[in-house]
Amino acid sequence: MNAIRILAIVLILGGAFGLAYRGFSYTKETHEAQLGSLELSVKDKEKVFIPSWVSAAAIGGGILLLLFDRQKA
Repeated sequence: MNAIRILAIVLILGGAFGLAYRGFSYTKETHEAQLGSLELSVKDKEKVFIPSWVSAAAIGGGILLLLFDRQKA
């Protein structure tokens, strides 16, 4: 499998993931204060939204890469 085919498959899978889940979330931990041996920290849950048009463009780009790679071979 060449690099173009792998990239195309990654784009298609990433686009499908974006359309299915509309984004992802992660936990960000920040250290607010430290008083001696006592440490206060805050955990914030952040969400990153992926627009539908970005996901659709990734799927379309992956399909086009696969098609052009087949014509080239």
